[in-house]
Amino acid sequence: MSQRQLHLNVNLLHSGVYASAWRLPDSDPGAFFDVGHYINVAKIAERGKFDAIFLADTPAVTDRIDLRPFLSMEPTIVLASVAAATSRIGLIATASTTYNEPYNIARRFATLDHASRGRVGWNAVTTADAAAGRNFGLPQVLEHKARYDRAKEFVQVVHALWDSWEDDAFVGDKATARFVDASKVHAIKHRGAHYNVDGPLNVPRSPQGRPVTVQAGGSSDGRDLAAAQAEAVFTLSQSIADGVAYARDLRSRAVAYGRPSDSIVILPGLATVIGGTEAEAKRRQDELWDLVPIQYSLSRLAGTLQVSPDLLELDKPLPDLPVPVNANQTMFHGTVNLARKGDLTVRELLKALGGGVGHRIIVGTPEQIADDIAAWFAAGAADGFNLMPDVLPSGLATFVDEVVPLLQKRGIFRRDYEGTTLREHLGLARPPSRYADRDATAVSA
Repeated sequence: MSQRQLHLNVNLLHSGVYASAWRLPDSDPGAFFDVGHYINVAKIAERGKFDAIFLADTPAVTDRIDLRPFLSMEPTIVLASVAAATSRIGLIATASTTYNEPYNIARRFATLDHASRGRVGWNAVTTADAAAGRNFGLPQVLEHKARYDRAKEFVQVVHALWDSWEDDAFVGDKATARFVDASKVHAIKHRGAHYNVDGPLNVPRSPQGRPVTVQAGGSSDGRDLAAAQAEAVFTLSQSIADGVAYARDLRSRAVAYGRPSDSIVILPGLATVIGGTEAEAKRRQDELWDLVPIQYSLSRLAGTLQVSPDLLELDKPLPDLPVPVNANQTMFHGTVNLARKGDLTVRELLKALGGGVGHRIIVGTPEQIADDIAAWFAAGAADGFNLMPDVLPSGLATFVDEVVPLLQKRGIFRRDYEGTTLREHLGLARPPSRYADRDATAVSA
């Protein structure tokens, strides 16, 4: 039996996870809308044998754009350019189930999977942001459970469309003038509470069968969606105990859906600040923190907690807060739990969050970071990590050059790619078409 292997993605957050990353001397303030920046980061990740790069997305202006870079360009278009400039690195893009239609998403990601020769993943999110809703004609955010009910059906339809062409449906036989075996192209005839979709997809089955489905919710509804349909999960955990508890809960839910307990790759977020010594790493952290405007940090924290910034007093603990009904509950609980466990003031919490990051931050030497990653991996708290370097591309280059060799030396991370697709990188099986070898409605020849 082969040894379990660690998985590493890089969450490509424009200039880096710190709001101040763009202000460093070697950073490009315009990187967030420069496709060349994304290509450069992807090439560094590919040199480090990472599984994938990941692009988050919010279809609205939601951050303090007067103070920092923000999520700007449409992810699948950016990744099409990255695909042309790379050969192995996986490409994961976010697309909302609330502000899209299943057919468009199925077609877009199948096309990108063909263009990249099988390196694509779809991060399915429900989008809880009110500004995004207003951009799509909705005066208010859909209720939490309603968003997830819609998302579950949305993903079902997308998967059916990806299956609607059997693997050998395309023939292309010039001698017989037979182009497609229409008996192997199937209408899905989906009729549901939210969607009525006939199909089939107008794109032949993609190299991976289906692009990898990723999910990023930590609420009960989010975990249920992940357990039913996701193949990789981006999550938030601040301790090994939290990570182990999350993994056990998610895997037990997957079993309840009739799936193997190891059918989902669990990837907590991890922000890294690396120095040659621990003191050097802490100085780098302090430099980045000092450059984050306090009004930005308070605004970001208030948004996570769904309260007015006026309620947050810098040198006092967080006030008692109700759990927001329609906001990002994963970030809310992670932030509040960090503050309560550490008995932190708002100012101390802001620094612990890197000025509004939300995910766990580790500050130290390459050896300390490798030790931490290995400990989480061995405990079963993570199958790998969705890395968020402090500054891009320099923080990622340091990780690749100084941390990756230590993980390889331990035997827990690959020295080279063994496959060519994202599924192969993640150790996921290629799913057969649900319509193969069974009676189904086919397109007439």
